[in-house]
Amino acid sequence: MFLIFLLIKFAFHKKKDKVVTPLPENYKELLHDYVKFYRQLNDNDKTHFEKRVEHFLASTKITGVNAIAEELDIILIAAGSVIPVFAISDWQYINLTEVLLYPGTFNEDFDQEGTDRYIAGMVGSGGLQNVMILTKWQLRQGFINNSDTHNTAIHEFVHLIDKMDGTLDGVPEIILERKYVERWKQLMHITTEQIRNNQTNINPYATKNTVEFFAVISEYFFEQPELLKANHPDLYAMLKMIYKMG
Repeated sequence: MFLIFLLIKFAFHKKKDKVVTPLPENYKELLHDYVKFYRQLNDNDKTHFEKRVEHFLASTKITGVNAIAEELDIILIAAGSVIPVFAISDWQYINLTEVLLYPGTFNEDFDQEGTDRYIAGMVGSGGLQNVMILTKWQLRQGFINNSDTHNTAIHEFVHLIDKMDGTLDGVPEIILERKYVERWKQLMHITTEQIRNNQTNINPYATKNTVEFFAVISEYFFEQPELLKANHPDLYAMLKMIYKMG
């Protein structure tokens, strides 16, 4: 409990000595053109979203690896970081310092050529601690395609949120009240069985483990909230509570 208390304290403690640069107008235009979540906000909330983007960009390095991190990529990465924590005040990704942008999928050895290149994004560990890897094509598709339930950037940032309590397990105790933990675990188990029995349109990747379930269902929640509400009202209500969206 004391460890979680310390993690919460630091997660909501603003990073110091970071120069925050006002968001250029063309970045705001990119947000409007490519980020549905942003477009649907009122003017005050759009300003709040922009401020969150500014703070993320001031504290996180974005580096292209055999790829150029263009303005569109930069703003989409920042948007992906803000969307899951938009309603959570003063959130900081204290477990992230850099995002690496690859041109396309890679394998477990981080090779960008050859076979078995199936990884579209990941949260680093070991030598890549505090680093996230995203891939350019999948990053853009997550925002350009508004008809599906997939968004790689949101998926990976949800992993970071999950990891913030010290354990990557699909139970984000840093934002999930303890009294709801067992109910959340029950919902994950019940829904996983529904997926395995082809009783839902949730991405089957969610059945891999609870870590991926939380990330996949969070993508669904932010990409197609009304569809999730219609198909899985209990899940929708729980995620709305977890992300403080109500």
